[in-house]
Amino acid sequence: MIRDAYDVIIVGAGPAGSMTARYAAEGGASVLLLEKDRDIGLPVRCAEAVGAKTLASYVELNPSWIAHQLSGVRFTSPNGITFDVMTDNLGYILNRRIFDQELGRKAAQAGATVLTRAYVCGLILRADQVCGVKVRFPDGEKEIAAKIVVGADGVESRVGRWAGMRTNFALKDFESCYQVMLGGVSLETNCIHCYFGHDVAPGGYAWVFPKGADVANVGLGIAADRSDGLNAKDYLDRFLEKNFPNASILACVAGGVPAAKPLKKIHGPGVMLVGDAAAHTNPLTGGGISNAIAAGKLCGEVAARCVKQGGWSEADLAVYTKEYDANWGNHQRNSYRLKEAVHHIKDETLNKAAHILADLPPEKRTMLDVFTTTLSHEPGILIDIMRSFLS
Repeated sequence: MIRDAYDVIIVGAGPAGSMTARYAAEGGASVLLLEKDRDIGLPVRCAEAVGAKTLASYVELNPSWIAHQLSGVRFTSPNGITFDVMTDNLGYILNRRIFDQELGRKAAQAGATVLTRAYVCGLILRADQVCGVKVRFPDGEKEIAAKIVVGADGVESRVGRWAGMRTNFALKDFESCYQVMLGGVSLETNCIHCYFGHDVAPGGYAWVFPKGADVANVGLGIAADRSDGLNAKDYLDRFLEKNFPNASILACVAGGVPAAKPLKKIHGPGVMLVGDAAAHTNPLTGGGISNAIAAGKLCGEVAARCVKQGGWSEADLAVYTKEYDANWGNHQRNSYRLKEAVHHIKDETLNKAAHILADLPPEKRTMLDVFTTTLSHEPGILIDIMRSFLS
């Protein structure tokens, strides 16, 4: 039975929304988690890779989530030079559908009410204070009051816009992505594969993330302002024809990823944003799962705390923006600066770097050694990076 009012309503049951719901409920708040699609976890708009250590620090690992384990990264330069970087930090390719549904189940176990096929079509506003949501169910519409509404509704977040928050991104800070799941592929499966170059993915990169012996997520992201009149699917079609001409496409998906600095505000009067809605992604890699679950935990805890203390005005919720920035703001800003540098390095420079790194012994290819060795052998790369930072 749906109540007329809750302490906290979360719009969107992805990892960020489900984690917010779980921790708000564990903190004693009454919680409603709304998902517009029929099934939590579908469609999968994600390459599904995540670091094991980060994941384990926020959730108890379940083997059913894990499609594949990884131990390194293989980089391919614009002219085709490859080199591997191995790491002790194990990575996973997730079964996102199972993973997302499990996070939703954990939220329900904590006391949250979870509803699918619940399309939020507006906010209830009183004197600019968000006071609830308008929801369209299969059998009609309903207004549901809330002390706090959380927008976990993705990069296209309407909750933020309805609340009057500035959540738009510059073209250069938005990656347009297209991905397919391929069957019948043959490749090294203990690592993820990343391809760089202006002709491959301008302002981004192409990825091949193995999910098993002959299945992989293959996609790419391009900067919206550097596409030369082509879209992400055009670039991916060209990439597939070159690298996997005989593979079968089992599924495809398109979407956008914010690659931006932290938003100045991820809260407002009676409202908070989390996950892609709040640009909680790594600007350099586009990865967002780890950031989403971390920010979701914080968002839920702050929401429950504010409800318990009896204050959910814009001033009361400002602690959320402040605590997020204190924990992850500098890392996101540094990743953004590095993205700006890397994405403006010329292909010729990347090729020189790859040649140096391919000649290094494998034990010298940690991420730190890759960076320092590249700079020591090719000072021009450092000049390019400095120019990118200063331009």
